[in-house]
Amino acid sequence: MIAVESPDTPDVVELLEAHLRFAAATSPAEHVHALDLSGLLDPAVTFCTARADGALLGVGALRDLGEARAELKSMHTAVAARGRGVGRAMVDHLVAVAQARGVRWVGLETGTMEEFLPAQRLYASMGFERCAPFDAYTVNPYSLCMAKTLEPGR
Repeated sequence: MIAVESPDTPDVVELLEAHLRFAAATSPAEHVHALDLSGLLDPAVTFCTARADGALLGVGALRDLGEARAELKSMHTAVAARGRGVGRAMVDHLVAVAQARGVRWVGLETGTMEEFLPAQRLYASMGFERCAPFDAYTVNPYSLCMAKTLEPGR
């Protein structure tokens, strides 16, 4: 089950800390774009969790960029839940939320290192394509931006 939930729930905080440790271990500090807890509490961010029988499987967020644009943020699946379709379900859910809100463009930033290849493959399989850096992202060897144009309404 995927639902909006506060990112300051104890088990969520633990998974977000794992997400931040992963980002810090795989990317130079100046290219870690993962949101911390205060960033996820921003009113422009819709934060969601994926749970099964109460157990936290993964998290993801949608940040409103204005002008019918949004960004996927904080996508992370618990190690024990990987390979079960949690990430795909979260992306589907967040894209549906964006579409219901009238968003026409959804972007994301992910790493270029080998550890990010599963994420890159997932996003590409869901219709996201490489794009130029947007917002505060820059051209650099550590970041890959991807985007998807959405059809109006559902």
